[in-house]
Amino acid sequence: MLEIQNLTKRYGKFLALNNLNLHIDKGEIYGFVGPNGAGKTTTMRIICGLLKPTSGNVTVDGIDALSHPDDIKRKVGYVPDFFGVYDNLKVMEYMEFYGSMYGMERSDIDEISEGLLELVSLSDKKDEFVDTLSRGMKQRLCVARALIHNPDLLILDEPNSGLDPRARFEMKEILKNLGNMGKTILISSHILPELSEMCTSIGIMERGQLVVSGKVDEIMNHSKGIQPIHMRAIAPEYESTDAGKEYIATILKEQPDVSKVTFTEDEILVSFKGDEMQSAQLLKHLFEHNILVSKFYREKEDLESLFLDITGGEQE
Repeated sequence: MLEIQNLTKRYGKFLALNNLNLHIDKGEIYGFVGPNGAGKTTTMRIICGLLKPTSGNVTVDGIDALSHPDDIKRKVGYVPDFFGVYDNLKVMEYMEFYGSMYGMERSDIDEISEGLLELVSLSDKKDEFVDTLSRGMKQRLCVARALIHNPDLLILDEPNSGLDPRARFEMKEILKNLGNMGKTILISSHILPELSEMCTSIGIMERGQLVVSGKVDEIMNHSKGIQPIHMRAIAPEYESTDAGKEYIATILKEQPDVSKVTFTEDEILVSFKGDEMQSAQLLKHLFEHNILVSKFYREKEDLESLFLDITGGEQE
């Protein structure tokens, strides 16, 4: 559905995109994550024909997006991070306005709009003025508007930004329903747990390049071993607390999979690259050296840990 090859965008000396390559299959929900300035929004705007790249190629459903921008606008629905609404219009009038921009017949617009408003749970608001809607409702309305011309590819730039937890949940359910309907979706977000729940694939960007891309399960496999071990332990043979800590750290670092040991106020954090079996062996090693352990667990593997590991903790 979407093919990006060697996409580059320069703003003077600043390199926003650096030979970006990306492939998204039809029917995928692809999550785009990365720090501020990574190039996510720039990429999305180029795909939509709103921004010209310095070099590279973009193809949407076999159509050259750079050479045929008008054709692409019929293929793509776009929900930007900062969206505009016409406050002096009612919800149904708002939908009719955008439908008319695509040359649609009034009867078709009304029928399609009814279905879309039901999809985004705004059927009861169709006669309300747009400026009376909450932010979450306006965001859902923008999704409905982006779908009015039945695009093959839906692009959403931070659709959950500024939404409360309930509104984020509602948006997530809408996107999952669209995915089940066969829509191809490209979505950027910094709320990583939500992306892992709804996306089929994930891409992590850093400084204009895609550093990791693949199916969610495959990406999660990359995160194995990143999560630290949390533990509480004492060395009863040592009367001094500091001496005990030094001894525990020494014993831990004897293990090749331990890269760092940090003592906090109430626990020990162990940076550990081993698997579950090696974690058990580490615990056994502590017991064999007369270290008493009262807590020992590993953080759950998640996309956030992987994101922070790859980008060096520079989160949005």
